[in-house]
Amino acid sequence: MNYDKARLVVIDDHPLFRERLCQLINSEPDMAICGQAESAQEAVRLIRETSPSLAIVDITLKASSGLELIKSIKALSIRVPILVLSMHDESLYAERVLRAGAGGYITKSQDATEVLLAIRTVLNGKVYLSAEMTSGFLKGLTATGTKGSVRPIDRLTDRELQVLELIGRGRATKDIAQLLSVGVATVDTYRARIKEKMNFRNAMELRHFAIRWVSERE
Repeated sequence: MNYDKARLVVIDDHPLFRERLCQLINSEPDMAICGQAESAQEAVRLIRETSPSLAIVDITLKASSGLELIKSIKALSIRVPILVLSMHDESLYAERVLRAGAGGYITKSQDATEVLLAIRTVLNGKVYLSAEMTSGFLKGLTATGTKGSVRPIDRLTDRELQVLELIGRGRATKDIAQLLSVGVATVDTYRARIKEKMNFRNAMELRHFAIRWVSERE
C-alpha cells in the first residue's frame, strides 16, 4: 500500500452503499480504504486497529447510531477526523454531529464530486457543510431579537431523537431498551418526553409520526 495516501474507513450498515463508496475512494490517487464496518462496536475496534486518516460515518448503524459512535470516539480520546455521510436531513443532524465532534456533514443525495470535496475538506482540518446549511448557521449567529420558530423535533435530545427513529422503524419498547442498553422504564421516560416536547396527545400519534418521519428519509 502507498502510505502517502490518506487512509479511510467507512462505517455504514448498507453493504451496497459501502461497496460503491469504497470503489469511489479507491479510484482516487490520494486516498485508499483501509477498512469497513457496519456497527459502532466494530467501528471502534477497526479505528483503533487501523489508525485511519478519516472515518466516514452514517447516522443509522446496525444496533446503534452514528451520533452515539462519534460521542464514544471522542470520549475514548481516539484522535480521528469524522465526516458524516447520511441520508438524513442535514438541517436536523448537522449541528448535532458537529457538537458531538464530527468535522462535517453531507447527505447521500450529493454527487460523487461533492462527496470527494467533503472528504478532502475534513482531511485538511476544515469543517464541511453545504452552502445552504452554512448560510443558515450564519443567519442564526447574526439574528437579533427572537430566534424565530423552533421545530418541535429540534427540541429533542440526541437520545430522544434516536428513540424516535427506533419507534419509526417498528421497534417495541423492550427491543429499544435492549439496543440502547437501558431499562424499559428509561425508554418509557424517553417516550413521555418526546410526546410532551412534540405535543402528541397519545402513543398512537407518536408512533404514526415516527413511522412517517422515518419513511420520508429512506
